[in-house]
Amino acid sequence: MAHDIVFFLAPHDETAAATRLQGPGEDFESVTCRSIEPDSAIAEWDMYFEEPSAEAPALEQLHAWRPWPEWVTAPLNDGVEVFALPRRLTRALANASSAELEELAGRWTARLWSEDGDDMTEDDLLAVLQVVARLAASAVNTGGGLYSWSF
Repeated sequence: MAHDIVFFLAPHDETAAATRLQGPGEDFESVTCRSIEPDSAIAEWDMYFEEPSAEAPALEQLHAWRPWPEWVTAPLNDGVEVFALPRRLTRALANASSAELEELAGRWTARLWSEDGDDMTEDDLLAVLQVVARLAASAVNTGGGLYSWSF
């Protein structure tokens, strides 16, 4: 099931976990993306930087990727999830070139299109990745973390 997701910057896991009930809100630098699976997106981005390729991974390859994003709070039955992006992914996004972000956005778009077709998100995925990369750079510079909150 696809979710609405907010990628946001927080100083540490405890602060990110505290967003669970209400979401990050305006107190956190963030970007919102609609109708995607947060854990699959995070895993795909991580896979891209560890094993660069313009081709979208097969679904089985994506689901076998490790490390899978870790919850900051235990999941409950309400559908809300808060994930911490892996530190290596945060560093990779912070250091990503424009060309890398464009290639990743193209690959991500192709995978989502193949899975969701006309139900795919209408968000500009390159623009989302560009903001996430800026948030990652802030996380690296401040010692904070990059997180996702979804419902």
